[in-house]
Amino acid sequence: MPHLTIEYSANLDGRADIGVLCERLLKTVLETGLFEIGAVRVRAFRAEHYAIADQLAENAFVDLNFRIGKGRTAEEKKRTGEAIFAAATDVLGPLFETPHFALSLEIREIDAELSWKKNAIHPRLRGK
Repeated sequence: MPHLTIEYSANLDGRADIGVLCERLLKTVLETGLFEIGAVRVRAFRAEHYAIADQLAENAFVDLNFRIGKGRTAEEKKRTGEAIFAAATDVLGPLFETPHFALSLEIREIDAELSWKKNAIHPRLRGK
């Protein structure tokens, strides 16, 4: 953990660079200093089928779901959320120039007792 999942409407193809968004959000998460580099994942999924608001063809969305393990204070989580949301808003800025775009972010804490992980990346990055 943490894992940041980006879900976006297919009509953003050619209107937003989702690859740049992934890279910027990875950098932003790491800059918080709260997460180990080997644990961070940012991935994007294109929603081919969707219905948004009044169903105008121009309506589009990006939904960010940030899953983290327990152990951060409320202030750390809030600061992280604000940084992620600001970075996404910056990258996606031109989309807000129309009345057809929605951006959302939610942070979810994962219960460690109900989460299993095996990570071969950590030892490499830790130099072990």
